[in-house]
Amino acid sequence: MSLRVAVLLSGSGSNLQALLDAQAAADLGAEVVLVVADRADAYGLQRALKHKVANAYVPLKRAHDPAIRSAWEQRLADVIAAFAPDLVVLAGFMRVLSANFLQRFPNQVINQHPALLPDDGSDTVRTEAGPVVPALRGAHVVADALRLKLPITGCTIHRATPEVDNGPVLARTEVPIRVDDTEETLHERIKAQERRMIVAVVQALAREHAQGFA
Repeated sequence: MSLRVAVLLSGSGSNLQALLDAQAAADLGAEVVLVVADRADAYGLQRALKHKVANAYVPLKRAHDPAIRSAWEQRLADVIAAFAPDLVVLAGFMRVLSANFLQRFPNQVINQHPALLPDDGSDTVRTEAGPVVPALRGAHVVADALRLKLPITGCTIHRATPEVDNGPVLARTEVPIRVDDTEETLHERIKAQERRMIVAVVQALAREHAQGFA
């Protein structure tokens, strides 16, 4: 039985496209069954339409109102649950999801993060290249890596937990920072690695899923 994947995004959906391309090449071992965006102008929705994948726009207004945010999470979870995914991929989804949401999909939600995160939840990462660098968390980590003049950064895919940008690491790739890097050039090189990683991680999880039905 194929691994059923729901993808949540807020922007262009380049990681979604990587998954759809691998699926079209019969190289994913999984099926993207749903794409959800919290922004109407997220181009990822157009990618889903082009590939005839079910998609939904679930807007969040007044995000700082706890009652409104809780109701939004409930709607979001209900939409996702209707498609019975085995895996929920946060691919550039710019919303923090609560413990209540994650409990609806236990151990099923993974997150892409454009920086290196440690295996143990600490505040530093020892890189394969040698230097120990801070674990950058939050929404502006590419700019933070340049501001801190780090020699190396990267990207991480991890299981989502209620603690933001934490949880068991599934994959991690290092990206050296060049002296002439801008936020845009650095982010493009990180995104190239993210696209490769998300396909590899979903492939691995799909194999595990298939073995459970063997």
